[in-house]
Amino acid sequence: MRSLTFVFGTGRSGSTALSRILNAHPDVLSLNEYMASVGDASFPEGKVDGEEFWQALFGPAPHFERMIRSGLPLPEFLHTRRPGRYSARTADIPALSLMVLPHLTDDPDGLLDELGAAVVRWPGRPAAEHHRALFDLLCTRFGRTAVVERSGYSTGWAPKLREAFPEARFVHMFRDGPDCALSMSRHPGYRTILLLREIRTRSGVDSFADLTPEHIRALPPDLAPLLDERFDPALVRDRHIPLRTFGALWSELVTEGTEFLARLPADRRTTLGYENLLDHPGEELTRLAQFIGVDPVPRWLRTASALLDHGRRGSARSLPAAELAELRDSCTPGTHVLAGATGLN
Repeated sequence: MRSLTFVFGTGRSGSTALSRILNAHPDVLSLNEYMASVGDASFPEGKVDGEEFWQALFGPAPHFERMIRSGLPLPEFLHTRRPGRYSARTADIPALSLMVLPHLTDDPDGLLDELGAAVVRWPGRPAAEHHRALFDLLCTRFGRTAVVERSGYSTGWAPKLREAFPEARFVHMFRDGPDCALSMSRHPGYRTILLLREIRTRSGVDSFADLTPEHIRALPPDLAPLLDERFDPALVRDRHIPLRTFGALWSELVTEGTEFLARLPADRRTTLGYENLLDHPGEELTRLAQFIGVDPVPRWLRTASALLDHGRRGSARSLPAAELAELRDSCTPGTHVLAGATGLN
């Protein structure tokens, strides 16, 4: 059994750089935004055969496709920067092709074909076993021995992943609250997340599946279009959303993540602070490698340090004093939770 580790957290915390760092390790299969890409559709209940499982991986992620068609692609979308045979203008981009496969190879279309030819022949079994088999197939393909999946905005996924993969290890990654919240406020994905939350709150539903035409008709004209197949990107990009709202989101997510981590056995959990990684890259990456179950190869450590961007640190300090004070106040609950989370590292 290959080791399996999930890096989860708020996102906007240096975790994309971490995926690139892990991808440079000769023994690590770095699954970049895998869970964000394949989502709930890849975890149907009961047994599914290989064809059904492959369709869940091959079919497009509807929420991401909607953003691409609307002219609001996320910076994490790798396939849109160097399109292969798929384009949102001509065909839906397969879930695996958007962020996962281009991270692993310069020929994501070829790898997609290779995987599909194998997966469709697999027998019926629970979805989690299909995922393990896919991880194993990719490890064999790339000569890796450890699997590390990392998705941004993935705190809500952690309990589900623990249930599906009880053998897995978990790394809770986080960043300074005001810096992270400010980054969220400038990111179209997080702005969309908060607007969709507002839609649910106004409609009084727990899930978008519960929205009725009456709910949608009752929404304000600057929110209802976000549920269409295409919408004006200005509705997300230009809308005023107070910074404190993003600070509250950061506090909520780090609190959830810390509480989840505390429930795990000590040998299955650790934390990774972005600022600690910047200050002590060799030490922190050595510790992370040992936790994952691979050697902290010296050449890899040297390469990894060069991939870290120190320019992102302290970005919130450029805000006007009153805005910064309000943002810090909204981050206070999460900051206190992190400060009190002793013994989780």
